[in-house]
Amino acid sequence: MEQKKLSKWLKCMIIAIGICGLIIYAVVIPYLGVDLRVQYPEFSYCFWPWLSFIWVTAIPCYAALVFAWKIAANISRDQSFSNTNAKLLKWISNLFAGDAGFFFVGNVMFLLLNMSHPSIVIMSFFIVFVGIVISIASAVLSYLVKKAAILQEQSDWTI
Repeated sequence: MEQKKLSKWLKCMIIAIGICGLIIYAVVIPYLGVDLRVQYPEFSYCFWPWLSFIWVTAIPCYAALVFAWKIAANISRDQSFSNTNAKLLKWISNLFAGDAGFFFVGNVMFLLLNMSHPSIVIMSFFIVFVGIVISIASAVLSYLVKKAAILQEQSDWTI
């Protein structure tokens, strides 16, 4: 697949992921929260803290999408294996690791404040696991892109 075509596909996927995330964070989660508030009015005081917490967890995800967009732009310029892309992938790795840690600690804090249920914390382990998997995959890709950039730089100097 050509570099420009691959870059366009990546950018389309990044836009699609951003739109899906926006729908989930701006429509689905608030709707579910309002529904839970109606069903369980004794927990209505938990609505805004939980909603704010979940919205804050979206910030690193969208920052990672911005970095992914920059990587796609570098791919279109035929700079797939560059130190810049390796650094951007490392940033994505750090963002998702931090977000997974923040999400886990936040869930435990809500449990300790009696604003959550143990089953919610257990179910949130899946989201934490996904964040850690993305973080590890990004770190591995960062390492491989960095090594490939070094090899490419060495081969550029040979005749």
